[in-house]
Order: sequence, then C-alpha cells, then structure tokens
Amino acid sequence: MTDLDMALSLCHQEPENHDKQTSFYDLFLNSNFYVPTQAEEGKFGEITAADAESAVPLIIDGEGEDYLMLFDREDRLYAWAGSEVSYVLVAGYALARISAPPLHWALNVGGDYPKQFLPDEIAWLRSVVESCEADADNPSALP
Repeated sequence: MTDLDMALSLCHQEPENHDKQTSFYDLFLNSNFYVPTQAEEGKFGEITAADAESAVPLIIDGEGEDYLMLFDREDRLYAWAGSEVSYVLVAGYALARISAPPLHWALNVGGDYPKQFLPDEIAWLRSVVESCEADADNPSALP
C-alpha cells in the first residue's frame, strides 16, 4: 500500500473529513505519476527528457468519456497494460496545470485503490495550483 493508497482509503472511510480530503489532494499534487504514451512498436519504459515534449499520452475511451490513465508505480502501469509500455513521469501539479475539460483522469485502474477524477475536480485542482504559483510569484501576498 502506497502513501497515496492510504490517503485515498482514509478519504473513503471519512468522506466528510475535510482534512483527509486536503491531505489526499496535497499528496496527489506533489506525487509523480506514470502516464502511458503512444509509442513506436517495441519501445517501452520511461521516455527520455529529450523526447518527452513530443510524447503523446494514451487517452482511453470509457463509456463515451476520455480518460488519461495515471499510475503511482511502474508495476501498476505494466499490470494494467498487460506488458511493458512507454510512459512519461509527470508530477500531479503539472497534470492539473495542463489538463482541460472534458478530460477525466483514472488513477491506478485495476488496483485495489482506483480513483476517477471528474473534469470539475480537475479544474478545481488546476485552480489550486494556479493560486499556489501566484502566491509563490508574489511573496508579499503571503500572510
């Protein structure tokens, strides 16, 4: 069980506990995720920094919605894919910054602690990241 699994489990146990929700989202934004990509046949593993900008994330259609697949461990990605695949490693805050509706996220699909993120939830996370970045750019605004 990863720290993210534990935080998500605590959120499910106490869905009205704001502190547990905040802890999960904070951990999510500050974690790195394995994002499967569309790659040339026979290539797998982490895409190098030089190729990362041209990497195309794998978007999965599920019940008419587009999902970006995210995994907090490489072995979970490979278990979901059924083999080794190519991926980029992306921070949660960067995912929030670059994702736009109507995209959904699917975290750790096939594992014991999966989570679906809806577009409104992703938009909220983006606003949190933008607010933190604005505060960091303007230290005099901090209390």
